[in-house]
Amino acid sequence: MSLLTFDIGGTSIKYAKIDNSNLSEKGAFPTPKNLDNFYLALKRVADDFKAKFEINGVAVSSPGAVNKKNGVIEGASALPFIHNFDIHKVFEEEIFRLPVSIENDANCAALAEVNFGAAKGLSDVLFVVLGTGVGGSIVMDGHVHHGKHLFGGEFGYMLMNETDSFSTLGTTVGMAERYNKRTGKNLDAFGIFELAAKGHVIAEEEKQIFLFNVAKGIFNLAYSFDPEKIVIGGGVSQADWLIPELQKEFKKIMTHIDIAPFMPDIVTCKFKNEANLIGAAVDFMETFNK
Repeated sequence: MSLLTFDIGGTSIKYAKIDNSNLSEKGAFPTPKNLDNFYLALKRVADDFKAKFEINGVAVSSPGAVNKKNGVIEGASALPFIHNFDIHKVFEEEIFRLPVSIENDANCAALAEVNFGAAKGLSDVLFVVLGTGVGGSIVMDGHVHHGKHLFGGEFGYMLMNETDSFSTLGTTVGMAERYNKRTGKNLDAFGIFELAAKGHVIAEEEKQIFLFNVAKGIFNLAYSFDPEKIVIGGGVSQADWLIPELQKEFKKIMTHIDIAPFMPDIVTCKFKNEANLIGAAVDFMETFNK
């Protein structure tokens, strides 16, 4: 079975043909700014693929809270025009004229890692995305747990102190904002990590705040869900120092909570930028039980 799979992002939309977990014919285009152009761009790609290949369906990774029962993308995202109407029906009947599945992007990434990647073969896994905010996914008994209000895996809402959320304290974006406010500079996370490696005090302090809060958030999740593995995604997951540094922070936490008996098994994701495309195809197969 061959699928056309899309990964809808705020700045670009990636697409590919997928057979099992093998991606081919990969491409991307800037995300359109309105619904008409959005439909037109997707249809153009789909028509091209259908003319060249035998395509059996379309799998979509999307931002927002995807309600698979009514075909509506609820919640909010950088693309307000895709929300709060039956977009699934439009996709199937007007745009693609093929069977369509839609799933949240973090859930797609988790499905890719559980089926083919860093958590292959496991049933209970947490996927934590350290991006602009903190997102994620809960996989229980091999399936995504959406929750009553479709907020399963929205780890960024966790309160880390009296006023700050996990998304505020556990992201490199938040780290950069704090550093730049303290110094009057305009550095991104990469520049701050470079300065920290050279011993610059404020950069070291802000990196430490970031690492401690990521460790604290994951510690809380580990002892709430007790998963087999926790997979970290997002841009910072590609840093080779991340896991060793987090392990150091965990050891510190466990000296304060000495009743805690285990260190969570934390790994970084395998598929990185292609996870959403692969996971969307997994969701399609699960949706149609094929």
